[in-house]
Amino acid sequence: MTDNSIGDDDTITSVGNSVEKLPDHLLIEIFIRVPVSDWAHISCVKKQWANLFSGECLWQAALVKTYPLASQAKRWPGPIPRGLSQRRFTALYISKHIFALEGEIDELVGHTYLFLKEELELSTMPPPSGVLHGTIIDQFIACGKSSDMAHELASQIWLAVLDSLEENEHTFCLLKTLAQEGDVFLPYPYSRSTKVQWRVFEKLFTDFRDCFSHVDYYDVLACAKNKFQAIPSAWLGY
Repeated sequence: MTDNSIGDDDTITSVGNSVEKLPDHLLIEIFIRVPVSDWAHISCVKKQWANLFSGECLWQAALVKTYPLASQAKRWPGPIPRGLSQRRFTALYISKHIFALEGEIDELVGHTYLFLKEELELSTMPPPSGVLHGTIIDQFIACGKSSDMAHELASQIWLAVLDSLEENEHTFCLLKTLAQEGDVFLPYPYSRSTKVQWRVFEKLFTDFRDCFSHVDYYDVLACAKNKFQAIPSAWLGY
């Protein structure tokens, strides 16, 4: 080992020791200036740092720095709550990076995405899709969105959440349940989007084709034929 490398190690150790001595409020000011993609790694370095990322102070500071207008936002009516600073930051981040809303960052869209994703991923028996869709529509209308806008936003959120689901047994069972749900007539905008229903079948017949049993495949295929006038040839053939 060269003298230079020894010197570099000493410098790194010295910097590390200096950082450890900083009070929490200065650490927070440093961390919120680091790219968000590095936060998970930083929180794993020390228990003290992990505690900062699990506390409210860091997320309040991050919210003010990254989304300064968020502090002026009023609480909204409706069934989907806003939550504390960490959830608000996550919702705003999702709205900015997943949804293209003509340059606007709509915090409510991010919260609705989180609501739907958690209901589908974390619930052992998620509510019927019609109930979830209706909850989303009610939330947007309660916040002043038009019926057309509420329906369009709900469709975008459904598509984004479906595309984000991991390829595992839970997702396969979930998609199969969504595909086999009976059609219930609901007035617009509470009727489910055809684009969303199509995406459910598309994922089943492409990403999860090997998971089907013979009986399940033909049951789901029959549902697809009942819902759509024509289906792609790629979906055919077990």
